[in-house]
Amino acid sequence: MADQTSQTRAARRKQQGKKTKKKKKQPIWKKIIKITLLLLLILFLSGTAVGAYWIATAPDIDEEQLTVPFASTLYDKNGDQFANLSSDEKRQEVRFEELPDLLIDAVTATEDVRFFDHNGIDVRRIGGAIRGNFTGGFGSQGASTITQQVVERAFLSNEKKISIKVQEMWMAMKLERQYSKEEIMEMYLNSIFYGSHSYGVAQAAETYFGKEDLNDLTLPEAAILAGLPQRPTAYNPFENPELTEERMNTVLNLMVRHGKITEAEADEARSVDVTSLLTEDRPDPTPYDAFIDQVRQEIDEKLDDVELDADGLKVYTTLDPDAQPYVESLLDEEESSISYPDNTQGAMVVLDTQSGAIQAIGGSLNNEGGFNYATRGTTQAGSTAKPIMSYGPAIEYNQMSTYHQLDDEGPYEIEGSNPIRNATRTYNGWVTARYALQQSLNVPAVKLMEEVGPENSKEFAENLGFEFDSDNLDLREAIGGTETEVTPMQMAGAYSAFGNEGNYTEPYAVTKVEFSDGREIDLTPESEQVMEDYTAYMVTDMLKSVVSSGTGTNAAVPGVNVAGKTGTTTMDGQEGSRDAWFVGYTTNYTIAAWTGGYDSEGSGRVPLQDTTLSQQMFRQTMSHLSEGMDTPDFTRPDSVVELTIEKGTNPAALASDSTPSDNKVTELFVKGTEPSQVSERYEELDAVSGLSGSYNEDNNSIEVSWDYDTDSEEDVNFDVSASIDGGSMQSLSSTSDTSMEISDVEEGAEYTIQVIAERGSLSSDPATTSVQVPGGEDDEEEEEEEEIPEVSGLSAEYDGDETINVSWSYDGPSANFEVSVNGDTENVGSNSINISGVTPGDYNISVTPISEENSDLRGPSSSTSVTVPEAEEEEDEEETEEEEPPEDENGEESESDSGSDSDSGSDSESDSSEDTNTDDNDSNNGNEEENNDSPDNGDSNGDSDNQEAPQEESNSDEESTDDPAPQNESDNNNGNDEENTEE
Repeated sequence: MADQTSQTRAARRKQQGKKTKKKKKQPIWKKIIKITLLLLLILFLSGTAVGAYWIATAPDIDEEQLTVPFASTLYDKNGDQFANLSSDEKRQEVRFEELPDLLIDAVTATEDVRFFDHNGIDVRRIGGAIRGNFTGGFGSQGASTITQQVVERAFLSNEKKISIKVQEMWMAMKLERQYSKEEIMEMYLNSIFYGSHSYGVAQAAETYFGKEDLNDLTLPEAAILAGLPQRPTAYNPFENPELTEERMNTVLNLMVRHGKITEAEADEARSVDVTSLLTEDRPDPTPYDAFIDQVRQEIDEKLDDVELDADGLKVYTTLDPDAQPYVESLLDEEESSISYPDNTQGAMVVLDTQSGAIQAIGGSLNNEGGFNYATRGTTQAGSTAKPIMSYGPAIEYNQMSTYHQLDDEGPYEIEGSNPIRNATRTYNGWVTARYALQQSLNVPAVKLMEEVGPENSKEFAENLGFEFDSDNLDLREAIGGTETEVTPMQMAGAYSAFGNEGNYTEPYAVTKVEFSDGREIDLTPESEQVMEDYTAYMVTDMLKSVVSSGTGTNAAVPGVNVAGKTGTTTMDGQEGSRDAWFVGYTTNYTIAAWTGGYDSEGSGRVPLQDTTLSQQMFRQTMSHLSEGMDTPDFTRPDSVVELTIEKGTNPAALASDSTPSDNKVTELFVKGTEPSQVSERYEELDAVSGLSGSYNEDNNSIEVSWDYDTDSEEDVNFDVSASIDGGSMQSLSSTSDTSMEISDVEEGAEYTIQVIAERGSLSSDPATTSVQVPGGEDDEEEEEEEEIPEVSGLSAEYDGDETINVSWSYDGPSANFEVSVNGDTENVGSNSINISGVTPGDYNISVTPISEENSDLRGPSSSTSVTVPEAEEEEDEEETEEEEPPEDENGEESESDSGSDSDSGSDSESDSSEDTNTDDNDSNNGNEEENNDSPDNGDSNGDSDNQEAPQEESNSDEESTDDPAPQNESDNNNGNDEENTEE
C-alpha cells in the first residue's frame, strides 16, 4: 500500500512536471512604467500630505487686515525709531458703486483680466507662469490674481516659496467663498499704496490729479492709476514722469489687447503729456522725507514684491539723528544762517567716509515740491569731474606724481569743435599737476585725460559709480562738460573712495529689514578696492591744496584737514552758471553740496546769483559734524614717497642744499618712480683755503699752494689765473693738484694770483693772494691830471615810437658819461643813448664826462630838453574792466590774455547745444605761473609764460570754471563770454 502511494505520488509529480511551463521574463519598459507610476503615486500622496499640511497651517482670514495695511517702522543708526509710516499716510475708501467702468477695465486688463470669471485662481495664468519658471527659475513669473494679491498683502509674506504660493491659492479660493467680487475689488483698490503718502485709488486720484470724483478720470489718468501699484516709487509721476508715461502706455496696450478700448482711443491717450495731467498742489513734506525716499528706493531695488508702506516692516537705517535735522535746517530758509537768493535750489548728501553709509540727505531747499534733488536730480559735474576723469586715472595707470609737468601754453584745439580754454583766459606754461588741479585749469585736465587714455578714464570712473551713454568718451568729460550727468549721491560716493584708501562702497541707507514673520535680510553692501592706495592718497593730498590755497578756500574748516573740489556749469546761450558744486571729505565724513538756478516755475534753468553757496553749505555742515570729534589726518601709505623738489626742473630733480627755500616744493611720488638726481642749479663749491704765494729767487719763480677738502666722488680741478700790476687776469693752468709754480716772473712786478675750484658746471668763489717780485724802478712819475672838457653837440630827439635818441661829441681824455634823465642817472661808455618806453611829457637830459682813470675827476655838465607829445585818443567801442593779474608759484605776476575772468558757455555760432561745465579759479584771482625756471626756458625767460595774448570772444559752451576766492573779486566780462566763476 505504501509502495502504491509512493508510486502514485511519483507519477503525479512526473505528470505535473510535464504540464508546468517555464515563466517568461517581464520586459524592462513595463518595469520602468510600473516604477514610475509607483513613484508618481508616492509623490502625489506625499505632495497631498504636504499640501494638506501647508493648507492646515495657513493663517485665518481676518477682515480687519483686509482693509488696513501694516505700517512699517524706521530706525536710525542707534536703533531708535524715527518714523512710523502709518502716521504720515493719507487714506480714502471708495465703494464699488463709485468706481467707473473705465478704471475697472484698466485695472483688470493690467492685473487680472479674468477676475470676474475665476474662483480666486486663474489656471491659464498658472500654466503660463509654470513655463516661465522652468526657464527663469522659480518665482521669476507670477500668476497671482487680484484675489491672491489681496490675500498675500494682508496675511502672507512675499517669500518665493512653494508653501507660500499654495497657501495663497487656498486662501484666495476661501476668500472668494466668503466675499463677493465687488467686495474683493474694493479691498484691493482701497488698500494699495500709490506713492506720495497715498493709500487707495480715491486718495491717489486726488493727490495726483486733484479729482475727488473718480468718474471724472480720463483714460490716461485711469491708465496711470492702474499701472502705479506695481512700482509706486519708481512710477511716481511727480518725480519720474518719463517712467510714468512708459507704464501708462503699457496699460493702454493691454486694454487694447483685451478689448477694453480701441486703438484709436489708445492713440489719443498716448498723445497726452503726463505732466499736464498733474495737479499743482503737491503733498505736504514730512520730516526726513528725502531720507525716507532713499529708503523706499533701496527696498524697491533690492527686495522683490516688498512694499515699505504696506508690509509691516522694521527697517534699520544709517540715519544720523544729529546730521539729518541739521542738514534740513540748513536748507530751510527760515532757519538757515545762509542767505539763499531767489530762484535757487539746493541739495546735500552726507556719508560716512569709511563705510559709505548715508548719514543725512537734504533733498531740496525748504523741502519744496517733493522732488529729491539729492538722489534724482541729475546734472553735469563741472570741474568736480577732474579728479575722477583725469588726475585719478593718471596716477592709477601711469603712476603720475603730483609734480608731473603739464603744458598750459594756450587754448587746446580740438578738430571739428570749439577749442577748450581756461576760464580766466590766462595760461601759465609748464605747471605741476597739483597746481593745475588746485587752480582748476581746464587745458591741463583735458591734456592729462588724453595722456592717460579715455578708455582708462572711463573704467576708473565706472568703478566709482559713474555711468556713460557711450563707450567713446569726449575729452570734455575731463571738465564735466558733456551729456554725462550725476547726482549729489553719486558724487559723494565717488569722492568717499578717495578718503577711504581706494575702497568704494555704494552709498546705502538700509542695513537690515525685519519682516512681520521675524525673517531678517541684511542689505549692507560690500566694499570693493577700486584703486591703489597711492592713487587715493595722492589725489586727496592735491585736493587738500584746493581747499587750502586753490578754488575751494570758502569751504575750509579751521583745524580740520579737508580735501575737496569745486565745480560749476555754464548756461546755454547766456552768461552765468546754472550749477555750483562742492564735494569734499575728511577721514570721518564726505559731503556733496549742490546748488542750482531754477525759474519761478521750477522747471527752466536760470543763472545762479551766488556760486559760493555750495561751499558755504559744506563748510557749515562739516564744522557742525566735526565739532568735539577727533578728525585725524589722512595717513600716507608706504607706497607713496614725499620728496622736496626744485621748482622748474623738468624732469623732476631733488632740491639741493643750496636751492633757495622759495624754489623748493614738496611733492608726492609712487614708490619706485621717485627721482634721484639732485639739481645742481643752485649748488655751490667751497672756495679754496690757505692760499699763499712766495717768490723763489733761485729760479725766479713764484710758488703757489692752497688747501681744499672734498667728500665728493667727483674730481675737483683748480683754475689758476694771475694778473701783473693790476692788469687783467690771465688763465695760467687748470690742475687737480693744490700747488703750482709760476716761472720767469718779471722783476719789480706785483703778481695777483687767483684760484677757483671747479667740478662739472659748478665753480667756487675765487681766492686771491699777491706776491711782490723784487727789483725794477721804485720811483713812479705822477701823471699830471688832465682837465676833462664838457661834451659838445648834445641833442635829444623823440622818434615818435616811445623812444628818445640822445647823442653828443667829446674831445678829451678817456672818459665815461653820466646821463641824467629827469633826475634818474645811468653811466654809459659811448657817445649816445636811446631812452625807450617814454610817455607823454617833458624830459630834462644832462650829460657829464667822468675820467676813466680817476672817477673823482669830472667835467662840466651839458643839458638839453625834449617834449614827448600826447598820442591821439582812440574811442573805445566797449568798456572793459581789467582783471588783477595772478601771482604764479614763484611769486611773479602773470599777464592775462583777457581782462575777463569768465568763459563763454556758448555763442550764436557754437555748433553745440550741450550745457557744459565751467570752473573758475576761485580762491586765487589769477593763475600762478609755475616753473618759470623750466629747463626749456632757462633763467632769462621767467616771463615767457606771461606774454599777453589778444582777448578772444568765447564760442564754446563746454568749458569749466572755478570762481576766484572772496578776497579777489573777479572783474566783469568785457566780451560775450558766458562762463561763470566759482567764488
